[in-house]
Amino acid sequence: MTDAAALPGQPRGVVTTGRATPRAFNVLAPNPSAMTLDGTNTWLVSEPDSDLAVVIDPGPLDDVHLRAVIDTAERAGKRVALTLLTHGHPDHAEGAARFAELTRTKVRALDPALRLGDEGLAAGDVIRTGGLELRVVPTPGHTSDSFCFHLPADRAVLTGDTILGRGTTVVAHPDGRLGDYLDSLRRLRSLTVDDGVHVVLPGHGPVLDDAQGAVEFYLAHRAHRLAQVETAVENGHVTPEQVVAHVYADVDPSLWPAAQWSVRAQLEYLQDHGLIPGGPE
Repeated sequence: MTDAAALPGQPRGVVTTGRATPRAFNVLAPNPSAMTLDGTNTWLVSEPDSDLAVVIDPGPLDDVHLRAVIDTAERAGKRVALTLLTHGHPDHAEGAARFAELTRTKVRALDPALRLGDEGLAAGDVIRTGGLELRVVPTPGHTSDSFCFHLPADRAVLTGDTILGRGTTVVAHPDGRLGDYLDSLRRLRSLTVDDGVHVVLPGHGPVLDDAQGAVEFYLAHRAHRLAQVETAVENGHVTPEQVVAHVYADVDPSLWPAAQWSVRAQLEYLQDHGLIPGGPE
């Protein structure tokens, strides 16, 4: 068995419902799959001495799960006062409208179609609820509407799908763009270097205790994949399907359709930078 401390980001291991930091509690959604790993992590975040809580990513439209989140808050003597979305993929956001109905809360997201209330999310926003402070960090790339939330008091960042607790993230082309994603990873790296962030609270998979190590791994992985894709094209593998079969030969074939999203994003990036044919003149 591999020591978790030797893995990228130092994952804590088994993913369960429970406390991750003094201010963040995970309620694991019952939607495990190859794409969602153990399921969606729904984060209940609050100051320890406050009776108000913020929920990040209610998860799928599953009343049992949504009510479990509410029950968890109530057992801790807290009321859900606000709902936030890291992005609009259904495994994170599908249950948001129902959850807002159950909790009578507003939903804040970048996409106006997902909001309930007048406020969205924007770079530089600081959300304060019951003494809790969350700083909004735009991190497009996985999707165009992806955000992370910096929790300074716990030296943590809630990353949605931008960084996972295990494996790596799909760039969901054409909505997601690789150039944006690389910029977002560098933005997160600056949080680890300049703002003391140590802990990653991901949308899927275990908590990571080495945020900087996780970001550096992701950046290195993307550089490696780009080099592999460039070489594959040079060797005559032209279509996304051909590139995936060549570059992702060691990956479960059931994941190849999702890998095609990332490959399309990689091909676009390489073309835009003049590294393979087909980019702008």
